[in-house]
Amino acid sequence: MLQQTQVSRVLLGYSLFLSRFPNFSSLASATPGEVIRAWRGMGYNMRALRLRKLAGIVVRNYRGKVPNEINELLTLPGIGPYTAHAIACFAFGRNVPVVDTNVRRVLGRVFPSVIKSRDQWTLAGSILPRKKAYEWNQALMELGALVCISKKPHCAECPWHKQCPSAYKTVYKPGQKPKNEPHRRGIPNRIYRGKIIEILRNANEPVSIPLLMQTFGLRQTRSDRNWLNSILDGLRRDGLLCRQRIRNIFFYALPG
Repeated sequence: MLQQTQVSRVLLGYSLFLSRFPNFSSLASATPGEVIRAWRGMGYNMRALRLRKLAGIVVRNYRGKVPNEINELLTLPGIGPYTAHAIACFAFGRNVPVVDTNVRRVLGRVFPSVIKSRDQWTLAGSILPRKKAYEWNQALMELGALVCISKKPHCAECPWHKQCPSAYKTVYKPGQKPKNEPHRRGIPNRIYRGKIIEILRNANEPVSIPLLMQTFGLRQTRSDRNWLNSILDGLRRDGLLCRQRIRNIFFYALPG
């Protein structure tokens, strides 16, 4: 839920989601539409479907309990290296490194020459204490979030400032190229995808293409129709909605 979504937004729906799906079995047995509705306000809806799929695998293959091995965690839908290591460390007490954006920034500033030639996970593992990985990883994450921040880091407050070659000068900046994502009139298509799902969440019956075009202020031109159809086709491929045809008009609704 917290992937690319603010904590304040997640907190609004977290308890409601858990009350609706208190365990993996209830989540796995729910329809995709039920899960998408419960996911309201918590970011990209594809994550809801991945979580539902993950729940099914956990129920079938692991008797309803999340595995504690990183290699097994990485086979689950929607779980990458960071999430797998975070679960292993914070949920199961495993002595493994956890590298998020904040930790990556700290390592890049403290070890600027090393991180260029070594994998960030290898570097993080090499400085990991033999015990108390939970506290160590939490401390690094807090350090990056509160002190070693992206712009104007508070170097005087940092316990590493005497050993850090980047202290009092921002040398290391994680390189991130701006996304060149599909858009319409400057608004990314992913925003429209989210708006369509929200419309279907609130609808008591399937929604027609003419109604969607009217909602988005689209004209009855080939260009506008093709653009909307491409968005709807993408949502269908992702399993986020279903389509039915009535009297030559397509209607859309959440799956299940």
